[in-house]
Amino acid sequence: QVQLVESGGGLVQAGGSLRLSCAASGSIFSISAMGWYRQAPGKQRELVADISSGGSTNYADSVKGRFTISRDNAKNTVYLQMNSLKPEDTAVYYCNADLTYGYGLRTHWGQGTQVTVSS
Repeated sequence: QVQLVESGGGLVQAGGSLRLSCAASGSIFSISAMGWYRQAPGKQRELVADISSGGSTNYADSVKGRFTISRDNAKNTVYLQMNSLKPEDTAVYYCNADLTYGYGLRTHWGQGTQVTVSS
């Protein structure tokens, strides 16, 4: 069974840091783009950052300079290092990845992990 499993969310004070991880498991042939999205209560899901298979990155303006996305291809894992966290970063964070396996290329989502930043 192919799936994405996230970890690393939690409660942190403003100015603090958290690191999210997302590991892809199953009989995967390859992984293309990987990324992180977030959804705050009453708001639409939005892109936080993504990274190509070659390592090119893209960030939402609201997190530039504070968040860093990276990936370990040997571990099929993508990370999101979040520094200088603000209350407005509070949301459920979802991992996303384009996975190629028995059914071809499919986009998968993780189950979500809650990040809460207190003021």
